[in-house]
Amino acid sequence: MTRTTGFTMQGPLKQLPIIVKAARKSDVRSQFAALCYRRERGKLRVLLVTSRGSKRWIVPKGWPMDRMTPAACAAREAWEEAGVVGQPYDRCLGLYSYTKLDSSGVMLPCVAMVYPIHVKSLSDHFPEHDQRKRKWFSPKKAARKVDEPELARIIRDFDARGLG
Repeated sequence: MTRTTGFTMQGPLKQLPIIVKAARKSDVRSQFAALCYRRERGKLRVLLVTSRGSKRWIVPKGWPMDRMTPAACAAREAWEEAGVVGQPYDRCLGLYSYTKLDSSGVMLPCVAMVYPIHVKSLSDHFPEHDQRKRKWFSPKKAARKVDEPELARIIRDFDARGLG
């Protein structure tokens, strides 16, 4: 066992909760996204939701939350936006960039880090149930449904084996 700056170097590192600091309007914003998946008759399926504004197909995502890990933030967003109850994994699958139009009409550059969530069940009653649709897709079809090429690649290349 090697000790370096308070971390032990044995086994995989666990993601620590983050501390959120304020950002300037021109800064790139970070979000945490959930790649929600399950197996259906032996086939991998991916859950997409519609955005509230344009009704495009997206993955649940949201802003960092103080003292929560990125995977836990992604799981919270999956619950709020899609009613997902499941197991988040602290392994970032990749990231993608996009611009978000905020409520004042300002375009904000964003980068979303994607975390896998193994879906155990879906609730019919969740905070945004009346604002979004949700639907299961094969990874190949889900990749065609999203607008962001980097997100499409993450979905298409996703392999749930090895997550546990």
